[in-house]
Amino acid sequence: MSVHATVVFTDLFGSTSVYEALGNAQATQAVTQVTNWIATTIGAHGGRVVKLLGDGVLALFRSNRSAINAVVEIQRRHQERMARVAVAHRLPIRIGVACGDVEIVAGDCYGDAVNVAARLSDLSGANQIWANNAALEGINEAEGVRFRVLGPINIRGRAEPCTVHQVDWEDDAASSLLTMQSDMVPLFDPAEVDTLGGEIELVWMDVKKSFRSFDLPIHIGRLRQAEFVVDDPRVSRTHARIDWRNGSMILVDLSSYGCWLRFAGDGSDLLLRREECVLHGQGEVSLGSSFADLSAPTLRFSVSQQPT
Repeated sequence: MSVHATVVFTDLFGSTSVYEALGNAQATQAVTQVTNWIATTIGAHGGRVVKLLGDGVLALFRSNRSAINAVVEIQRRHQERMARVAVAHRLPIRIGVACGDVEIVAGDCYGDAVNVAARLSDLSGANQIWANNAALEGINEAEGVRFRVLGPINIRGRAEPCTVHQVDWEDDAASSLLTMQSDMVPLFDPAEVDTLGGEIELVWMDVKKSFRSFDLPIHIGRLRQAEFVVDDPRVSRTHARIDWRNGSMILVDLSSYGCWLRFAGDGSDLLLRREECVLHGQGEVSLGSSFADLSAPTLRFSVSQQPT
């Protein structure tokens, strides 16, 4: 059966480190409590939980407004919950939302929107909500909620890039959340730009360089002409590019063998193959080989926001 739905995929960021800190029994209990609470909140907003996936939840909504209301409430209430938990035991949530046609088969769901929602959850950071264009169609920003365009991002398996927005929320905002638009005024003004400029520091072995937003794009690779040269046979001549797009640092993989990405505080690794990801905070990028290869050329990165 084919239906038009808004897909929500939630994932607990950094659960691996919590398992290390608490042990399997306590960590499993903590993860289960959070995922069950997420499922209950989704149901309260009219969503249907399709399945629990370890530390993830997959759900469907008939209304994109209900879906966005639900994920904003999840982030706000979870922030309050985490404030009462030791830092080492916290489980931040990252969320992907996508609207489109979905195939329902034997109680499970499949389709492009499902894949996009899962991938946006993977690519986003802790406490973030990423949504595709269709998921925000017909919705107004409300007090404490802002839609920030990240631009087109390539997603594995899709021929066309997906325009992605970050749903920014504030913990002290009113709970009345979002309202429907009364007309067809565009959600975003392409001329708008962030008032902050960014800076990224890259470190490989004894090479350390910093780049401001106005220096971008820069290229990473074996070519001497690259702005950041990594001389290793596993690295492509032009392996990756870092762009400045709508107030965010975007890592773009250009290689044959991919980039492995790991953010500080999260035990999971993300593989990019001809895909993109927003860089935030601190982390590492392994070029041409996974982190399992201890000899792999690995960059450390640190992203900060600076006044322009």
